[in-house]
Amino acid sequence: MNGFNQYVALLRKELLLESRQQHTLYGVILYIASTVFVLYLTMSDPGADTWSAQFWITMLFISINAVAKSFLQESRSRMLYYYTITSPVVFILSKLTYNVILMIVMSIINLLLYTAFMGDVTESFLQFFGISLLGAMGLSLVFTMLAAIASKAMQQASLMAILGFPIIIPQLLLLMRLSKTAFAEIFKEGALMQLVLLLLALDVLIIFMAIILYPFLWKD
Repeated sequence: MNGFNQYVALLRKELLLESRQQHTLYGVILYIASTVFVLYLTMSDPGADTWSAQFWITMLFISINAVAKSFLQESRSRMLYYYTITSPVVFILSKLTYNVILMIVMSIINLLLYTAFMGDVTESFLQFFGISLLGAMGLSLVFTMLAAIASKAMQQASLMAILGFPIIIPQLLLLMRLSKTAFAEIFKEGALMQLVLLLLALDVLIIFMAIILYPFLWKD
């Protein structure tokens, strides 16, 4: 079986496991709903800056909760089986793709709940929707790679959080800056596209780092 077929088979395996273990997915959705509801009770009419900051902080913790389980559920015996049937590059690419899909779904749910409870304070909802999808993709890529590193140590979820916060701060700052364009802040011509390209460049860099570094973890 060639690399592409292996990639498709591993991605289908991830989706099949998710459909059979729906309690984990529902747990993340419940976490999103409860977080948004608590924010609504404490601050029912936030300003644009507060609304945006709360949204991305929520997305950060959703990423940690949703992505961590992708490697937590892989036992040592299962990893040994993967070692015999596929390559590390195909394996990590399938994990990255699955977590991107998962975080895009979680981002849509989070944004819809925020809009329902906190109101729509954006000037361009579609623009913020696109930014949220871009941000979800970036967060999932970062935390998938960190989860792969943390999976080789004990206390995986806590280690991933410790490693992730310093790394994710620059990306969060870019996302919050980019989000301001959806709240009618005026940017210089071309500045919006520069921020988008910078975020995409960071995502591509993370993918290349995963392809280069994960084979060393794979051998452990």
